[in-house]
Amino acid sequence: MSINQIYTELIREHNKNPINKKEISDATISEKGHNPSCGDEITLHLKVDNDIIVDASFSGVGCAISQASTSMMIDIMKGKTVNEAEKIANIFLRMIRKEIDDEEEDLSILGDAVFLENISNMPARVKCSVLPWHTLKISLEKLNNSK
Repeated sequence: MSINQIYTELIREHNKNPINKKEISDATISEKGHNPSCGDEITLHLKVDNDIIVDASFSGVGCAISQASTSMMIDIMKGKTVNEAEKIANIFLRMIRKEIDDEEEDLSILGDAVFLENISNMPARVKCSVLPWHTLKISLEKLNNSK
């Protein structure tokens, strides 16, 4: 299976079966993210206990790429500390901006989201893929500032 086929299948699977798409009633923080250029709108829900993301989910609407990117991101973030989550978000955003130096080490931490790397070659889709990651960073900053 080629990288493009894996990418297409992951987008399709995460969009078709969004296991992370639900609301968490007792979320520690819920942050809205919006992409005005295409209308993607998500709300990221994080439940944090002792600085660990014990649960995460999202609600909202958007294209297949934004929905899949959000779901993949959540899969990675569950069980991570706030600092680990921030580091991973920065790695993803640097990957999309083609700023990764040590690909082997940095990209392995991204799990399935690494297959979104080629999105950087599709400028119109970049905002779709980074929406949840920027929303996560805002959420984490607010959590850190509330300590």
